Amino acid sequence: MGKHEPQPLQPGHPRVNAPGTAAGIGLLSATAWGGSDFVGGMGARRAPALLIVASGHLVSLLVLLLICLAAHLTVPGKHDLLFASLGGFEGALALALFYRALAMGTMGLTAALTGLLTALVPVLFSLLQDGLPGIPTALGLATGLTAIWLITHTPGAAGNTENSPPAPPIALLYGALAGVGFGVQLILFKLVAGGGVVWAMTAARAAGVSAMLLLLLFCPPKAPWRGFWRLGILAGVLDTAGNLLYIETSRLGRLDEAAVICSLYPAGTILLAALILREKPSPRQVAGMALALGAVGLLSL
Repeated sequence: MGKHEPQPLQPGHPRVNAPGTAAGIGLLSATAWGGSDFVGGMGARRAPALLIVASGHLVSLLVLLLICLAAHLTVPGKHDLLFASLGGFEGALALALFYRALAMGTMGLTAALTGLLTALVPVLFSLLQDGLPGIPTALGLATGLTAIWLITHTPGAAGNTENSPPAPPIALLYGALAGVGFGVQLILFKLVAGGGVVWAMTAARAAGVSAMLLLLLFCPPKAPWRGFWRLGILAGVLDTAGNLLYIETSRLGRLDEAAVICSLYPAGTILLAALILREKPSPRQVAGMALALGAVGLLSL
């Protein structure tokens, strides 16, 4: 990557060794992302999902731009802006693939595959970059990946019953590509953790808006274009907050630790659904959330 190396290796940005703080911020990131998915899912019941995502991206872009200009924040280097833009663009496309995969096949298996790859891709990258972790961290990573699988894979979910046909290969392919895309986005956001984070996220949102506009241009939703702004804005704000908190988490520790903790966000979605919609989580999901707490504890050591 030329002169631009991942943040922990940059002389001007040494790694901050604060695993406990990183774990706490990572949980906040997961909570924000989980809330974003819950709100976005509620909005998708009333309007096309692409419109929900596009409106959230657009409004959060305007808010971020206003903050950057009003606070006269220093613009980061071109490499930070480039990596952030790439992450925002390909992450938006990955999100579209994920929604398409969910609509085509077995939701539980597809979501589990996507969620696992979202965490696994940055974990493998971090192992190559940072080397093998210590025993508590390795146990925490393994526990966290298992928790993600249990939380997201729900055999009894709609479209995933015993009498349902198996998921078509193309749905699993789209789900896998979405998971890889989300994982790559986490890596790219990690690479901008040492610079001007708010400007970097603004660039990411601008690229994400561009990707969404292209999708809406070539694949316009057939449903009525109304009733999506308020929930779309709330989902976008929560997603942006989750992104910023994830970047801070990755700045304070290893990429694999940040990726696994923040990828526990489906637990937040499930808890909100239980509290607000009275949707009871499955025993598998409860076990996954219990494992998630153990994983966070191990990664905090």
